[in-house]
Amino acid sequence: MAFFFDQLLNGLSLGALYALIAVGYTVVYGIVQLINFAHGEIFMIGAFGAMSTWVVLGWLGGDAEAWWNLPLMLIGGMVVAVLTAVLMERFAYRPLRNAPRLAPLITAIGISIFLQELVRLFYGRIPGFPDAKAAIPFPQIEFFTGDPVNIGGLLVHRGNIFVVVALAVCWAFLWWFVNRTAIGRAMQAVSQDPDTSRLMGIDVDRIIVVAFAVGAALAAVAGVASGLRYGNIDFKMGFLAGLKAFTAAVLGGIGNINGAVVGGLTLGVVEAMASSYIQGQFGGPSWKDIWAFVLLILILVFRPQGLVGARVVDRA
Repeated sequence: MAFFFDQLLNGLSLGALYALIAVGYTVVYGIVQLINFAHGEIFMIGAFGAMSTWVVLGWLGGDAEAWWNLPLMLIGGMVVAVLTAVLMERFAYRPLRNAPRLAPLITAIGISIFLQELVRLFYGRIPGFPDAKAAIPFPQIEFFTGDPVNIGGLLVHRGNIFVVVALAVCWAFLWWFVNRTAIGRAMQAVSQDPDTSRLMGIDVDRIIVVAFAVGAALAAVAGVASGLRYGNIDFKMGFLAGLKAFTAAVLGGIGNINGAVVGGLTLGVVEAMASSYIQGQFGGPSWKDIWAFVLLILILVFRPQGLVGARVVDRA
């Protein structure tokens, strides 16, 4: 029984990571119905931005392991991720807003590869900086270097706790932002009918930029959480994570923020349990990605609206 709960907690922390990325996916899709396959690279850039902030703080003579580095790293990662996402929207997606859906989809794949190679080449040319071609150790913050926390007799890694807490905080903030602010209500209006929203005086372009910025900020938090959970980052980390986040968004119900959280947590638990309890030729940790996408196929076949239900209007 202890093994079961240990794997359950591990799955929930992994699912919380997927959910953080998936919520950002969902915010953008809910507004412009764009499957932004480059969102995984925004997650990766957020992690590298946080690490770069830590390196700069070290150059300035700060305490490398002090706990106050973490909020500064989060801010640094968010700034870099949001700036990248806003530039992406302005110069890559906005000119294609009225184009056939295949055009922005192909563009997103191209941007994904472009950002991967940009990070690899950029960090590879900085003297004294870790080579981005291989996994780079993520900064060790004082709180996260301690012993695992005992929760009901189970030892839980502090990085896992941070992921779950980050998801809860971001989920609560996003609920408040979407439902209790003027910009949030404008986002809901644009997601339903952008043309009528424009006639009502809403700056649709500005709202879309806000959606990309919010999604990027959440992805940056996920990037930092991933670094703390696994202890390293690399320039390829966003590709598979982005696919898993898309799977989580579809699993919960595309365009539904609550569905993205439910889908992410479900996906993480399924991966953890499948890796632990399915053994033999078709089991083990190496098969966890297989079972994740098998789950996606089953959902698309038997419940295409997702576990919670889609909440977007088809404007095709």
